[in-house]
Amino acid sequence: MTTEPNATTDAAPADAGRIARIRSALLRYRVLAYATGIWLLVLTAEMIAKYILHVENVPNWIAVVHGWVYFVYLLLTLDLAVKVRWPIGRTVGTLLAGTIPFLSFYVEHKRTQQVRRDFLGG
Repeated sequence: MTTEPNATTDAAPADAGRIARIRSALLRYRVLAYATGIWLLVLTAEMIAKYILHVENVPNWIAVVHGWVYFVYLLLTLDLAVKVRWPIGRTVGTLLAGTIPFLSFYVEHKRTQQVRRDFLGG
């Protein structure tokens, strides 16, 4: 007696695993989008203080921290983009959102809504 593969039971664990991976990737992306946005605002404040207000003794390490946080943001955004199969334009736009003050917060909100709607049921 052989049993025919059942598409419903065979697909359910695979879908559940994919949903779990997307949920996890989305959380990592969201955390890094906020961290990148915050460090970019700190970097912007540093640049204003240094070059416009001519404040001395401005820390030099803020740009380095933002650079590393942004690098991790790039990696985690690519991870999410691959998992949800974003088109290249959406992926590049999301990657660049970490370079314009306040934009990472807005784009994170929009991308989270889209991923939840399309993959997580709300």
